[in-house]
Amino acid sequence: MKVVLPLAGLGTRLRPHTYSKPKPLVSVAGKTVLGHVLDSLSGLPIDEVIFITGYLGDQIEEYVRSRYTFRARFVEQTELRGQAHAINLASDYIDQPVLIIFVDTIVKADLTRLLDVTSDGVLYVKEVEDPRRFGVAVLENGRIARLVEKPKTPVSNLAVIGVYYLRNWQLLRDALRDVIAQGIQTGGEYYLADALQLMIDRNARLEAWTVEAWEDCGTVQALVQTNRYLLSHGHDRLPSSTENSIIIPPVYVAPTARIVNSVIGPNVSVADGVTISDSIIRDSILSDGASISGTALTESVVGSNAVVKGSFRRLNVGDASEIEFS
Repeated sequence: MKVVLPLAGLGTRLRPHTYSKPKPLVSVAGKTVLGHVLDSLSGLPIDEVIFITGYLGDQIEEYVRSRYTFRARFVEQTELRGQAHAINLASDYIDQPVLIIFVDTIVKADLTRLLDVTSDGVLYVKEVEDPRRFGVAVLENGRIARLVEKPKTPVSNLAVIGVYYLRNWQLLRDALRDVIAQGIQTGGEYYLADALQLMIDRNARLEAWTVEAWEDCGTVQALVQTNRYLLSHGHDRLPSSTENSIIIPPVYVAPTARIVNSVIGPNVSVADGVTISDSIIRDSILSDGASISGTALTESVVGSNAVVKGSFRRLNVGDASEIEFS
């Protein structure tokens, strides 16, 4: 199979962090969001991974090529015209079943089950309490009959989470091209859901499979929550040593981090090169090279090489910033 990862969005909900790095390279639980997604593909017979990049896309290419050995292709989306437009840019390279993953969520699911699919495809879903916030799948006779974007009245509680497997790749390519050729847009953008609906209207048999977990990485608050989830589900790492400090699990502490006279945890991720002294940190993510001293932080995300000094705060600090409280 092939994998398509649309990554061209600006990540405005994660600013200031996405001013200096693309959203998929924001870290959570000791790894970038993109790294978590790519590692979840282990065990699949992947022929090629196609990355649809945009703003700061060179950083994504450097990250992938320096860490992974699979065959990778990078396609630039110069105009942000929507999901279907992005995926259609890769259509000439889609010549076998394709797995499409939007890299702003982390899911827990056994993707190797896809190897046994005999239908036209699978859309992963999650039951939600308030479906009005999501695109949902409406089922009839065990297959998807309709896709409804943010329904005002309840028609289904199965939210479509952004992971799609299309075994019938030929019909997908036709539907993507037809959506654009016919100008089928929502809010001025071409959506993948409209292409999938065209497939359904053309008698495609698409299944809905539920996932064990679906964690959002699109906002700072969601990133902190996802960090909590991942640390409590096997992505924790205790430090090999600290100086006069207390560690309260679960935490992830990179090998080159230095912790002195501090209390760390629970639910804290500390990247390589971070220095923490005389501080209390919980429910926070500290990116590589950050320096934290004489402060207490909670529910905070601190960017790469940022410096924070001072008293108790909740912070969202971008890369290379310096904040000092007197």
